[in-house]
Amino acid sequence: MKDKYEINIGDIVKVYYKIKEGDKERIQPFEGVVIAKKGAGVSKTFMVRKIGAAKVGVERIFPFHSPNIEKVEVVKSQKVRRAKLYYIRDKNVLQP
Repeated sequence: MKDKYEINIGDIVKVYYKIKEGDKERIQPFEGVVIAKKGAGVSKTFMVRKIGAAKVGVERIFPFHSPNIEKVEVVKSQKVRRAKLYYIRDKNVLQP
């Protein structure tokens, strides 16, 4: 199955995610670094990490083929030497 989005590990992406609140629906952007990709086929996911309010790290896992993702926009592409960037958790920094 072909991926909907061309994203790589280390890219800074902005994910526009649909959120339902009661009978209303809105789109909330989530911008951060892609630190991991997992799975294959329909169950494929990617993990995005950002620094939220009060300098606390926030991670979110998005399914590649979710109907709730409006679009994924690559803000910046970076070259990395690892397949998983879990060490960024210890550094607690975002790489803009």
